[in-house]
Amino acid sequence: MGFSGSLPATRAAVPYLGAVTVGLGRACVAGLLALLVLSWKRSPLPSLRQSLGLVQVALGVVVGFPLLSAYALERVPASHAALVVGLTPLLTAGWAVLRAGERVSVRFWAASGSATLVVLGFCLHSGEGRLSAADAWLLLGALVCAYGYAEGARLSRELGGFRVIAWALVIAWLPLCAVVARAGLPDLESVPLSAWLGFGYVSVVSMFLAFVVWYAGLAGAGIARASQLQLLQPLFSMALASWLLHESLPQGIWIAMAALIPLIVAANRSRGAVSARP
Repeated sequence: MGFSGSLPATRAAVPYLGAVTVGLGRACVAGLLALLVLSWKRSPLPSLRQSLGLVQVALGVVVGFPLLSAYALERVPASHAALVVGLTPLLTAGWAVLRAGERVSVRFWAASGSATLVVLGFCLHSGEGRLSAADAWLLLGALVCAYGYAEGARLSRELGGFRVIAWALVIAWLPLCAVVARAGLPDLESVPLSAWLGFGYVSVVSMFLAFVVWYAGLAGAGIARASQLQLLQPLFSMALASWLLHESLPQGIWIAMAALIPLIVAANRSRGAVSARP
């Protein structure tokens, strides 16, 4: 649920604060929180091998997806973006096979692959037969986000969910703060409260608190299996976008969701066939 508000919150903040500030500035806030908690808990430093993995996590979920989705949300509604990034669970399952050695059943791939075709069909329908630049950014964002999920979950088996996202944020903190400072801030007096609330949400919840729980769940239940729960995220995100931002839902979105729901059920029913290689 924590991630469901990410796209609507980003959409609320981006027109006033800009894509760089919203996309990367959230990590500056979350990184400071992470550093304070790590210091308070006296958390040990990760090893060099673990640090290399944490850099990859940071590139995927701290830098890549937040920035790419922020650029996209300058151009498309949050409800549209929510369905496009619905590809993330399938991509996460793929990275789980490649990076964590998990085995996935044919039935699982069939259900998740069909869900992917539904999402792509929606994108093509919305773009009158072609993918827009915003869709391309969202698809690339979903790819790097899924990698960050899988790599972070793999490291969570050693470090725990909190230490993974906290150290990934700390590693990226100084470079990202420098980029945000160089990009500059808009006239702060013209920024409405709704934009600050959106920025606060993505900084504290989306970029930090939700990840602590998410990585722990992926590591405990299996990356490929647990990631499929995010197939429900577009529905919650669209509901929030409609309620909070008063967005009109894109044409055909309910048809796409109606097609996705049975595929979600099928993917989760096949979860018993998901296992890790010895």
